[in-house]
Amino acid sequence: MSTFDTLGLDAPLIQAIQDLGFTKPSEVQQKAIPILLGEETDLVALAQTGTGKTAAFGFPLIQKIDPSRKHTQGLILSPTRELCLQITNEIKLYAKYIPGLHTVAIYGGASITEQASQIKRGAQIVVATPGRMKDMINRGLINITQIDYCILDEADEMLNMGFYEDIQDILSNTPKEKRTWLFSATMPKEVSVIAKKFMNQPVEITVGSKNSGASTIVHEYYVAGSRDRYQALKRLADAHPEIFSVVFCRTKRDCQKVAENLIEDGYNAAALHGDLSQNQRDLVMSSFRKKQIQMLVATDVAARGIDVDDITHVINYQLPDEIETYTHRSGRTGRAGKEGVSMVIVTRSELRKISHIEKIIQQKFTLKNIPTGMEICEIQLFALANKIKNTEINHDVDEYLPKINEVLDGLTKEELIKKIVSVEFGRFYNYYNKTRDLNASEPSDRGDRAERSEGYSSSNADSVRYFINVGSRDGFNWGTLKDFIRDTVGLGKDDVYKVDVKDSFSFFNSDTTAKDIILETFHEFKVDGRFINVEVSTEGPGNFKGKPKGKRDFDRPGFKKSKPSFDKGGYQGKGGFDKKKKFEFDPAKKSKRRQGFG
Repeated sequence: MSTFDTLGLDAPLIQAIQDLGFTKPSEVQQKAIPILLGEETDLVALAQTGTGKTAAFGFPLIQKIDPSRKHTQGLILSPTRELCLQITNEIKLYAKYIPGLHTVAIYGGASITEQASQIKRGAQIVVATPGRMKDMINRGLINITQIDYCILDEADEMLNMGFYEDIQDILSNTPKEKRTWLFSATMPKEVSVIAKKFMNQPVEITVGSKNSGASTIVHEYYVAGSRDRYQALKRLADAHPEIFSVVFCRTKRDCQKVAENLIEDGYNAAALHGDLSQNQRDLVMSSFRKKQIQMLVATDVAARGIDVDDITHVINYQLPDEIETYTHRSGRTGRAGKEGVSMVIVTRSELRKISHIEKIIQQKFTLKNIPTGMEICEIQLFALANKIKNTEINHDVDEYLPKINEVLDGLTKEELIKKIVSVEFGRFYNYYNKTRDLNASEPSDRGDRAERSEGYSSSNADSVRYFINVGSRDGFNWGTLKDFIRDTVGLGKDDVYKVDVKDSFSFFNSDTTAKDIILETFHEFKVDGRFINVEVSTEGPGNFKGKPKGKRDFDRPGFKKSKPSFDKGGYQGKGGFDKKKKFEFDPAKKSKRRQGFG
């Protein structure tokens, strides 16, 4: 069995490792440390979050630093303030028996003057976020022209956050003869560009497969209607009484809303997103680490740098826009050799994304049913029984027992158990009793035919019929168009009906209550430069003779009048769109930004 003693580390590091309780090096440590200690080389290491990457580059870096030289010899770049501080603290622990070696953290949100003073006093290792480091370079507050080693930690995350130009500028201020060690969970194209441009024939090591998920994580998905997403989240939480989780949302607005709803419904939850001040974020993370918060609702950007080993579940309330981001999300659980679960809540139209992710992470998802109300009641009942059984007796209650026995006099053991359990069980039963099944079932052929054959002149006064300027030649049939409208607007599975797809346009119905949000969503709605317009229809398909009165769609900029080309992905012509893509409204541009996996 490999041990730290066999990796070539000096005695002061071995002593620090023993103090920290490390016994066996992780796979990335076994592979990286001997290479970095044995030769002067550039290195590209691909390994998941939580596999011990900090020690993999930290131990060799510390051993190679000369404490007698006070200038900066090693620079570590990390994507977030939280990760920057975490790395700094770990490096200090590793170097505790090496006198004269100083590590300084450089990050935004703190006094740049104080940080410059720390650098001036002597810091052989600097750990920095790209933005603050570039700022200090521009102000002449730090000199990195003589560094020997540069480490890019979580390189893919830094590039995803838009730091490509900053990293280029920073690396251009470093000597060419330095050694660069790049650590990343995934290897997107941008990371490869950095490696080719700034590294010299790097040795590459991979833990697992490129972009693959950690083997300690189980991946599950649950199919629900878009309107039932929050209820599904609550049921997943209630079905796991000891849950300690991070819940991921795509936007700051959704993150705040979900967290507020959870708090209002009695859960120990909090939001973590970019609109919070640094002090608020620090307080939230402190409470989370102390497990005073069971459900941390976070955006991807804000969650980068979270390093908590005991997270039991990651819940993808919404799937991320990029598959690589899913890898980082799921890597928040299953750390330090412990098992974890990554859950995904999806609508039926998002199921194709699951297969995309499976191919990248090279692991299978398991389809699970959203627990029913009565299943949750049963789970909570036995959880309560186990909690009572495992509770240590507080003998301070002994003096009160005589009066308590008087109050409970006459109750049998069975009656007493029932009453104790009912105190807690009752609230779940009262809430979930007679609740409906949230699992979104696949539509049957019979149901499909029934919906398609429904009449158009509905007598339902609460129904509104709409015109939309896409049709079969854009790659849609009635089912895919229904999913596109429903998911774009955020409607439930039964809120779009009576879908009638023509060649270059279509019709559909919704209840009157959804009219405003449908029209608002599709106002100035663009997909790849083309306007996708929805308007209330005054013409039924039975007497439709051409373009409905008032329709300006085909005259608008970006509309492709000539016959479009197709492949299995849908419309692919200039100014057209790929219906596989996902879109998110950008109020500043009054248009749609493309999001998706493609």
